[in-house]
Formats: sequence, C-alpha cells, structure tokens
Amino acid sequence: MRRHRPDRDGPPAPLPDAASIDRRYGLEPVFEPGRERTGLGEFVSIDCPYCGERFATPLDLSAGSYAAIEDCQVCCRPIEIAVSVDEAGALGGFEARRLD
Repeated sequence: MRRHRPDRDGPPAPLPDAASIDRRYGLEPVFEPGRERTGLGEFVSIDCPYCGERFATPLDLSAGSYAAIEDCQVCCRPIEIAVSVDEAGALGGFEARRLD
C-alpha cells in the first residue's frame, strides 16, 4: 500500500534564505570575504606584526571607533587592532600592533 507523502507531492518548496535561517535559529550573521557589505562590517587584510603573514579579518563598523585583541590566524599571537570609524559609519582606518 502506497502512503500519501505531502512533502513529496508537487513542486519542491523554495529553500529559505540565509537571513531567515539566522532568525529562526537565533544565529549571528556571518561575514564572508568577497560578499557584499552588510553595513555591520567589512573585511580587511592585516599583516601580523609578529610573523608578517597576511590574513583577512572582519571589522565591526557598527560599534564606532574601538580597539580589540585578536589572535593571528597563522602564529596565534595576540594582536591589538585599533579601528577608526568616521561620522558616516565608514571605515576611517585601522592599525595592527604587537602587545609586547
């Protein structure tokens, strides 16, 4: 006997977009290099002041000017990143410094 399966009859349901998935499960938005800016952040390339390797990291422009500590993605040493944001909310500049 064949059962009726409503999820298999008719055209497939459209896939949800990323924003609706984030809302449904209470997730934070994901910042990805190469994608359109969301207004909350921007990816920048930073040269590690310890090992010299370059890596990409997101900056939160919604917070205004700030300083934060982030580990190098290559050598794992802590880097202080000072970010300046202008009155319009755009990135004014940033600087990566050693902590020692």
